[in-house]
Amino acid sequence: MQVADLTQIKTLGALREAGYQTRSIKDELRENLIYRLKHKLPVFQGIHGYEDTVIPDVERALLSRHNMILLGLRGQAKTRLARMMVGLLDEYIPVVEGADLNDDPFNPITHFAHELIAQKGDDTPIAWLHRDERYAEKLATPDVSVADLIGDVDPIKAANLRLSYADERVIHFGLVPRSNRSIFVINELPDLQARIQVALFNILQEGDIQIRGFKLRMPLDIQFVFTANPEDYTNRGSIVTPLKDRIESQILTHYPKTIEVSKVITRQEAHLAEAQKASVKLHELAHDLVEQIAVEARGSEYVDQNSGVSARLTISAYENLVSAAERRALINGETGTHIRVSDLWGVVPAITGKIELVYEGEQEGPSIVAQNLIGKAIRSLFPNYFPNPEKFKRSADQNPYTPISKWFSGGNSLDLLHNLSLEEYTKALFGVPGLESLVKKHHPQAGLPERLFLMEFVLHGMAEFSLISKNGLEAGLKFGDIISGMFSGGFDEEDLEEDDL
Repeated sequence: MQVADLTQIKTLGALREAGYQTRSIKDELRENLIYRLKHKLPVFQGIHGYEDTVIPDVERALLSRHNMILLGLRGQAKTRLARMMVGLLDEYIPVVEGADLNDDPFNPITHFAHELIAQKGDDTPIAWLHRDERYAEKLATPDVSVADLIGDVDPIKAANLRLSYADERVIHFGLVPRSNRSIFVINELPDLQARIQVALFNILQEGDIQIRGFKLRMPLDIQFVFTANPEDYTNRGSIVTPLKDRIESQILTHYPKTIEVSKVITRQEAHLAEAQKASVKLHELAHDLVEQIAVEARGSEYVDQNSGVSARLTISAYENLVSAAERRALINGETGTHIRVSDLWGVVPAITGKIELVYEGEQEGPSIVAQNLIGKAIRSLFPNYFPNPEKFKRSADQNPYTPISKWFSGGNSLDLLHNLSLEEYTKALFGVPGLESLVKKHHPQAGLPERLFLMEFVLHGMAEFSLISKNGLEAGLKFGDIISGMFSGGFDEEDLEEDDL
């Protein structure tokens, strides 16, 4: 029978006559995964960068009917992977109608279901549970109790039903039993108190639970998925060894290994309004710079690497970058605009909220680090588009940047305010001798919007290689001579003293 036909079945007798065969959830996941692999169907669609690493490990664990733990730093799609396993479940499964624990009509486990089937036999009412309802998730926090996860005696139930406390019907079941025949996820497992972790031992090993002395043996049918940061992530806690031993597969996750993969993830996850997509045009280099900021953060000595740098940094930064350009266009009454390099300073709030510093201190600390990360991203990508200034340090006569730096050393400066109109922005950049010709030489096919972006990129790149100075203004940036810039308070890596952080 088709699933649609099966869901028309309303009684245990009709279900038996239809030849329905019960499967454990782990067999269900295994057999549905086998079908998808054989027929080349997508399993974890929308998860990028894990095709040859994490996803094969997860599939092997499911084929082995293993409970698993996804171990990795924050923002590595651990919870998302767990949630997507729901797609490997049958669309509907039958349950005893009215039972608390999703009782299988052929293998009931609760007193209610046993009693109902004993009374009504083949007329026992059947309900159908959709796979979306077969997923439960709990964030582990120090205040989670055994009652929350496993259950406890409910005195109100005992009073209402006039039952003795020795009767198992007075038990109010917790999240784990109520997730029978479902996927149950515990996020940040090390944050769960050790005594609570111990309460999971028997469930993982034997499938039974213990509540306040009741000797219940309930063969719970659960696919457990745990997530955790590495044990040395913080001092908040760790996974107790006996529990870790009972979790059959430990799977290590990781951050995207290339900028290209990061860009795919960011574009997929960023929430942009349709008006933003229509009015703001993005140079591909601008997106590369956003991703490079995260790369720099993951290698920065000022960022706590044990905490990690979430993929959410680049997603939030990308959204802020587009919004910075949109805001400028709205202020200037322009119907459309292109991203500018200086718009990257609008992503500082997205960075400061996503990194943890090695040395916490004044509020200005994270902002200085964020600006430094932006500068490092520019410096890293600059040689991909223009000659590496490092190669011309000893040959000033061949240095392609000399005409530009000479103009600044002649007492000239350039203020690039964040909210300049397109006309003002164009005039400012074209006013720097040698800037346009340098861009045309190395990018002759660039149209005007791209040329303007690259012209500003040259200024930022020269500043990062100490050919000119770059200092922060109240509402923008000021480029000038490198010597005079030393006395005007720019933000360089050398400014990042421990006392500032």
